[in-house]
Amino acid sequence: MAWNYNNRVIREGRSWTDDNGVTHPTNWGSWSESEKAAAGLVFVADPAPFDSRFFWDANTPKSLDDVTEVDENGDPLLDEDGNQVVTKGLKSTFKSQVKIQAGGLLQDTDWYVIRKADDGTAIPIDVSNYRSSIRAYSGYLEGLIDGVAEHSAFVALFDSTEDSPSAFSQWPEA
Repeated sequence: MAWNYNNRVIREGRSWTDDNGVTHPTNWGSWSESEKAAAGLVFVADPAPFDSRFFWDANTPKSLDDVTEVDENGDPLLDEDGNQVVTKGLKSTFKSQVKIQAGGLLQDTDWYVIRKADDGTAIPIDVSNYRSSIRAYSGYLEGLIDGVAEHSAFVALFDSTEDSPSAFSQWPEA
């Protein structure tokens, strides 16, 4: 919350100068609402909080699906290479994050797979089971994401409490 004068933030406890060159005292914060208004001060409330993972601002949810961008005439918006500009939706973005997380979890055991390919040494069953469980869980999470049709339901996928953690925080452990 702040007081503004001509889109300039005015801090309480500090003097300020208006466009007519009048310097107002440091105690201007004690003025009445009408005195502040007469001096040209406007109170601006802080913007409403929002989760930037899911919203552009407090009132604008991000699209669930990818959006092909168009200009003001409805013509395709093209990038510098002449390709249609596509803004990734929440589903694409979060499925990509799931894939990255799964890849990171598999990375520590990739050497077993490489060794198997190089010289035929068997992958230990616990490692093989772990890798299978990571891939299965990744597929499960992507299915949850794909199955959502409404923005509020998508956001709810990530709700987590101490008693009920989000599925996205329950990856299998080695």
